[in-house]
Amino acid sequence: MERTPMPEPLRRAVHQLVVEAVSNCQEVLRYTEPDMAHDWKRMTLYRATDAADTLDMASLLIAAYLQHTGMAEDTLRSYLQTSQQQSRAAGPRDTDRATLAGLLGDPAPEPGGPSLTLSFARGRHHAEEALTPEDDPQKLFTQACLHGLCAKLCGDVDALDSYLPPQVAAMARKVAGALETPQPATA
Repeated sequence: MERTPMPEPLRRAVHQLVVEAVSNCQEVLRYTEPDMAHDWKRMTLYRATDAADTLDMASLLIAAYLQHTGMAEDTLRSYLQTSQQQSRAAGPRDTDRATLAGLLGDPAPEPGGPSLTLSFARGRHHAEEALTPEDDPQKLFTQACLHGLCAKLCGDVDALDSYLPPQVAAMARKVAGALETPQPATA
């Protein structure tokens, strides 16, 4: 396998897009908090789709580079995992509605094949996990990192206590405290 590094301008562009996507993901989490009840419907969808679109931009930018350098189209499609692509324009699918039914404890959908059954079971599993305290260390750490980073960048670390559970707020404060204030890059 070839060991050519990613060109620096492409690397920087990809990093910028990933940072933007992560920022949007943090906002998705922020709008799920109880104090944001007035805006959660609109803003969670806006920011989740912004994050997805931004990551799509990163993927397609990398794909354009690989195409430019002569990668075979079938290899490129394989790397892009195009068979997994789902269009939001079509709206929620039967599998999405089955997952929601499982989450909300609604009856299982009429038999519609293994994908609906699996989606319903996935929803049930997530619902059961929601009944236990959010103490999964990986989830808590991820939330704390995202919230702590955003609070540090916005200069509003004290606001963490107003909308996060105490355990996550404490961890987010530690994350924010460990971060240096970003400085502009020097040429």
